[in-house]
Amino acid sequence: MATLPLVLASTSPYRQQLLEKLTLPFTTASPQCDETPKENESPTELVRRLSISKAKSCHITQPSLVIGSDQVCVIEGKIVGKPLTREKAIEQLKKQSGKEITFYTGLAVYNTITQQVEETIDTVVVHFRQLTDQMIENYVDKEQPFYCAGSFKCEGLGIALFSKIESKDPNSLIGLPLIDLVTLLENQGIEIL
Repeated sequence: MATLPLVLASTSPYRQQLLEKLTLPFTTASPQCDETPKENESPTELVRRLSISKAKSCHITQPSLVIGSDQVCVIEGKIVGKPLTREKAIEQLKKQSGKEITFYTGLAVYNTITQQVEETIDTVVVHFRQLTDQMIENYVDKEQPFYCAGSFKCEGLGIALFSKIESKDPNSLIGLPLIDLVTLLENQGIEIL
């Protein structure tokens, strides 16, 4: 059975680096979808909707398997977006200090021929150390995590903010659950090994 080409519906260099771990050829496409949460939408509903929407919204002209992913951070029951500024990053990290924070990462694989989508969600719980204001400012100034959910880069210095991470897949925290992706791709006939 011939396998379909893979397309990653993301311009994120982090997701591209993660997908490269599977050593499969792929291209990238920019998803065209509104990422605004809907009223009363739960974190899991949001990442499920957005991962599917990202996979389906790319303008792909050839038969393909399109991979969409989305992640949200939940602090004290509220969905938190990317901070975008130094001030917001510091504010987010202060709220997270000494707490358990949950991240939900949605994953979808869309087959453009069958129009079928298979999707899943992975959950990661991050335990933050007690952080001083100085530690937080030093971290934000060194790594500038302005475009990262939760205001940190766990693949970099952000790991120093944590006391523990609970997850079946550490890649999920960076933004692409590879363990689940292997299963979804194998379901589509792609042999990883």
